[in-house]
Amino acid sequence: MAAEPGTSEVRRQHRFDACRLERLLCRRLAGFPQQPEGALEVRQYSSGQSNPTFYLRKGEKAYVLRKKPHGPLLPRAHKVDREYHVQKALFAAGFPVPEPLLYCSDVSVIGTEFYVMQHVQGRIFRDLSLPEVGPAERSALYIAMIETLAQLHSFDLQSLGLQEYGRGPGYCRRQVSTWKRQYDAAAHTDIPAMNQLAEWLANNLPADDNEETLIHGDFRIDNIIFHPTEARVLAVLDWELSTTGHPLADLAYATMFYFWPTSLKGLGQGTVFNFKDTIVNPSFEELISIYCRCRGISTTFSNFNFFLALSFFKMAGISQGVYARYLIGNASAENSHEFAKMVQPLAEKGLELSKRLSFSSSTRDRISGELFHQSKKGEEILLKVKQFMKQHVYPAEKEIIEYYARHGNTEEKWKKPPVLERLKEMAKAEGLWNLFLPDVSGLGQLDYALIAEETGKCFFAPEVFNCHAPDTGNMEVLHMYGTEEQKREWLEPLLEGKISSCFCMTEPDVASSDATNMRCSIERDGNSYVINGKKWWSSGAGNPNCKVAIVMGKTKNSSASRYKQHSMILVPMDTPGVKLIRPLSVFGYLDEIHGGHFEIHFNDVRVPASNIILGEGRGFEIAQGRLGPGRIHHCMRSIGAAETALEIMCQRAAERETFGKKLYHHEVVAHWIAECRLSIEQARLLTLKTASKIDTLGNRRARKEVAMTKVVVPRAVLKVIDCAIQVCGGGGVSQDFPLASLFAYIRTLRLADGPDEVHLSTIARWELLDQSKKLTAKI
Repeated sequence: MAAEPGTSEVRRQHRFDACRLERLLCRRLAGFPQQPEGALEVRQYSSGQSNPTFYLRKGEKAYVLRKKPHGPLLPRAHKVDREYHVQKALFAAGFPVPEPLLYCSDVSVIGTEFYVMQHVQGRIFRDLSLPEVGPAERSALYIAMIETLAQLHSFDLQSLGLQEYGRGPGYCRRQVSTWKRQYDAAAHTDIPAMNQLAEWLANNLPADDNEETLIHGDFRIDNIIFHPTEARVLAVLDWELSTTGHPLADLAYATMFYFWPTSLKGLGQGTVFNFKDTIVNPSFEELISIYCRCRGISTTFSNFNFFLALSFFKMAGISQGVYARYLIGNASAENSHEFAKMVQPLAEKGLELSKRLSFSSSTRDRISGELFHQSKKGEEILLKVKQFMKQHVYPAEKEIIEYYARHGNTEEKWKKPPVLERLKEMAKAEGLWNLFLPDVSGLGQLDYALIAEETGKCFFAPEVFNCHAPDTGNMEVLHMYGTEEQKREWLEPLLEGKISSCFCMTEPDVASSDATNMRCSIERDGNSYVINGKKWWSSGAGNPNCKVAIVMGKTKNSSASRYKQHSMILVPMDTPGVKLIRPLSVFGYLDEIHGGHFEIHFNDVRVPASNIILGEGRGFEIAQGRLGPGRIHHCMRSIGAAETALEIMCQRAAERETFGKKLYHHEVVAHWIAECRLSIEQARLLTLKTASKIDTLGNRRARKEVAMTKVVVPRAVLKVIDCAIQVCGGGGVSQDFPLASLFAYIRTLRLADGPDEVHLSTIARWELLDQSKKLTAKI
């Protein structure tokens, strides 16, 4: 049987009597194998500088044991009984921790107190830059980490039974005093920066030093076990420093790697931070924003410099303590001798941060390596998509076109051709499914941009891979903002392709370029909301499998700003009062393949209050999230459509003759071909730049690029399609070529998600802001 990863033979100074331990476990640990299945296997985890940790295995059962170190210890340190107590309370409350199974205070068993917990199988990342995963998965893992921290800080101490767990108000004052005392007791040489930092901290304690929540004390990504394949936290480890205190201490400690001294290679305890591939995704600001949203608090912290400085002071004190234990021979890890050289750089960084009033990770907002580097996984999926398109999608194109031609004047036109359903099942079986959603696919926006371009070459291909609008945007909304109940009822079947959905935002009676104009009302009535209003351009509503709509409307709150008066709510399509009025054509096309674009009326439509998404007044907040990556998915696919149009143009130019020569020999046609290639390449570069910026800096920091892409790509693609139509002559506007329908679709994009004029105003505003920052920097 292979050894547990990250373990080695028990080091000499930490050895104990495994037979005596096994006898105790047989007596006191429920479920421990009683049969003689070989001796108890004991190995030591190589990480961990404080309480030694061991992997235990007997038969098929695996456990983890944590104990106090042997020898003299610093006062009030290594309280394994507290670890056991807090984990027991958290496990009972459903928080992700290993289940604590047994605490033993009898030092005669293995020489110290210890406790045993369930072994959790998953991933632990020792390099904080997470080089083994792509940008999208890295972002998802860090977001999962920060959401878990917010969950921890949201617990009520009394409900956990931990109201006496800490020492009450004054946490920050005690932390400064404790770590100064710990440092002084362990110091082997005088480091002036540590003394200066301690003095600054003592003189700049936060005014709200009486805040009490349960805090971890050592919360960072290498103390977390993640699911083997998903960006999901299975267990938070190492609760030795947990107590009640100020939550910002945990938040600062969890994000301090953004400010880590470049002269140091890691955070200790076997943890590495690879500065050749610096973490820029997600950004520091993005993690802070997510944490605050999860806790429902303001993102403005007046004293975050104190907590960052305290984090570095604490880490310096820990490093000094590790080295002190090395000197007396009871350190837990093999590299403990290296910690002495960490103390001064950490103290100096703490002093530097204490003087800063604002914090940004902008100094690390750089993309290393190639300009637009596709991940290995992205390359593999793109190749599989290309092969699938060639083998299955393109050969089915004729059959699908014939289906819609045959049923164009019947209600059957809204149903899906059987061949399309077969293709979807094949794609799902190949793992080519939900590629648009990073947390599911593990692909970044840059990876997906190239995949979406490929699928955009065929009008029905996005649906084959469950990557079609409006379901993609709706799934993003539910994934980002939905409750667990909403996700179970609607997101899961959407991800599985069992149902489809529509999105209802635009209204016929108001100018929708300013979305605050909308009149559809969503009013609370007891345990329900009642919706009244008219919507149109509700894409996908004609699909018989469309089971739910996300409806945006106005909720009464006259005192709120105009951007906090709207909400989004889930409305099942079979709810009484939901009426499909008519399909709207686009340049004469009904767009049956995508479920059409319908006018829908909502007349006293009543749904449960639990159907509200995120909360009242959060509609625009959700819309901006929905229109983040999703806003450029259309652009990504459009570039594929442009490639199709250019291919048709070149074929036609090579086949037809006028005035005694091939069309491409006419200079004007040759120039059209060249100009179209230039336009496609320019549009693709901007789209990839935007996708890359979303991957590395987040949606918010890429807003200007998103707006530029929304303007540039439809213009460029329309130009290519128009030239192709001109070269194809009368055939170009007929059903014999896809060019007319492509033109109708792409022209619509100059209105969808906001008209060009709105995006141009946004671009101008951000450009003026950027220029003003440059001017200020020069002064």
